[in-house]
Amino acid sequence: MSQTHLELTGVGIDFPTDKGLFCALQNVNLKIAKGEFVSLIGHSGCGKSTVLNIVAGLYQATNGGVILDGREVDEPGPERAVVFQNHSLLPWLSCYENVELAVRQVFQGQKSRREMREWIEHNLALVHMTHAKHKRPSEISGGMKQRIGIARALAMQPKVLLMDEPFGALDALTRAHLQDSLMEIHAELGNTVIMITHDVDEAVLLSDRIVMMSNGPAATVGDILKVELERPRERMALAHDSRYHEYRAAVLEFLYQRQHRPAA
Repeated sequence: MSQTHLELTGVGIDFPTDKGLFCALQNVNLKIAKGEFVSLIGHSGCGKSTVLNIVAGLYQATNGGVILDGREVDEPGPERAVVFQNHSLLPWLSCYENVELAVRQVFQGQKSRREMREWIEHNLALVHMTHAKHKRPSEISGGMKQRIGIARALAMQPKVLLMDEPFGALDALTRAHLQDSLMEIHAELGNTVIMITHDVDEAVLLSDRIVMMSNGPAATVGDILKVELERPRERMALAHDSRYHEYRAAVLEFLYQRQHRPAA
């Protein structure tokens, strides 16, 4: 693997509760190369979102830390853009204006008005949403809202794109279209991506590596699966690829045999 771009070392976090400290994560170690697509998968409550929030700078680790390009992560920053399951677009702004808000925040004083306009248009085109740029969120579908959320994140020109179940609330067909778009974008831009998913097929389709989390409390990295499927990946071709099914089976075996689903 190429030189480490993002590194989590000994990351642990405790949350205060009425019964004392709750250890959510313990000794999480992970090295991610530049341009790598990494998925985090595991049962609910295994700390996937907590890991993502620590990398985003939204949570402070109790133990250990995160280094991005040689600098410690200790607060949120535009070099780590987050796409949540809930698109969180501002309803009174058009699609264009929602992306513009992020661009102005990051590039004010660095890009001219014309350059900012061209950059916004470029990112809307990346997610195939140029045709709807003047519409408001209430006028577009859930999948289109997520496309705008992704465009807004990409427009910040982040070193790392963090995605917390970005397609979890979408129907299967819309989800498939967005997965294909994300693969196109990743191939074109070479972003480093960390994505949380509950979907085993999604993880195998998109990832270079799948990080499988053990159950909490004190959740940690249980295993890491390297997905050596050539890119670009074609969904229909993979349906008949024995390696794809081997990777899928390995993740399922981890989730349902090595990590039994915790009691409700």
